[in-house]
Amino acid sequence: MKSSLPPWFLAIRPKTLPAAMGPVLVGSALAHQADHFLFVPALLCLCFALLIQIGTNFANDYYDFIKGADTEERQGPKRVTASGLISLKWMKRMTAGIFFLALIFACGLIPFGGWWLLAVGILSILLGYGYTAGPFPLAYLGLGELFVMIFFGWVAVGCTYYVQAGELTILVFLAGTAVGALSTNLLVVNNHRDVETDIKANKRTLAVRFGREFSAFEYRLWFAIALACTLAIAYILQSALPLLPLVVFPLGMKLWLMIGQPQDGKVYIRMLGQTAAVLILYSLLISVGLFLA
Repeated sequence: MKSSLPPWFLAIRPKTLPAAMGPVLVGSALAHQADHFLFVPALLCLCFALLIQIGTNFANDYYDFIKGADTEERQGPKRVTASGLISLKWMKRMTAGIFFLALIFACGLIPFGGWWLLAVGILSILLGYGYTAGPFPLAYLGLGELFVMIFFGWVAVGCTYYVQAGELTILVFLAGTAVGALSTNLLVVNNHRDVETDIKANKRTLAVRFGREFSAFEYRLWFAIALACTLAIAYILQSALPLLPLVVFPLGMKLWLMIGQPQDGKVYIRMLGQTAAVLILYSLLISVGLFLA
């Protein structure tokens, strides 16, 4: 079925953007909780994170098509290069342009945290490309989950906090782990859905390597890790306010059960949207809890 949405909007993949916004929101809430919140570096972090996510999505669209992972058999959301909605030439140019803008925002963070942040920015860009491109693409080697956990969890929350507070704490690590775990589940749903087409494209995700039973277990494990970290944060702060995200967990439990049952493509697309909703609602609610704690 033809989508009425503009091609570039489809290429951005809005359902994945909570993975970029959530960590910055939580890192900034932690900075406020510690009386160190600064608006300008928080905004720069948000722009950088969004651009890295969008650039990675563009690169994935381009390189997955070239490598044969995006075919007519794929059950997920429409991919614009595979559908012919955007040419390979323009997708390649826009990917480079988005990553260049991300680099500019990384440079803007240098006065707030030091020159090492430029190295983090460059590495983020290289791995955004390297997720599906190059001789050793992370997604094709089963390293996608590790990439998301590190960069959309610990690095994103940690750097957002650091450029405002100038230090790192155990709370930052726990919050980064929780947000990273829920972000990783966005990838797990995609990989769980795409096992058959990924096998044909030699895309050796963990779901391909170990099967859907494993990826269902993985999804549930990341969810449990997020819950454990949330409880630990509340314990350390001696406050019930960081437990506000528990209101999202009924939806999480629904997805916990659904991931273990065979589904069709449309259901998996809804599950991706609901997994993104869990992430953004979790990030919003724990941020409110930290803000008030």
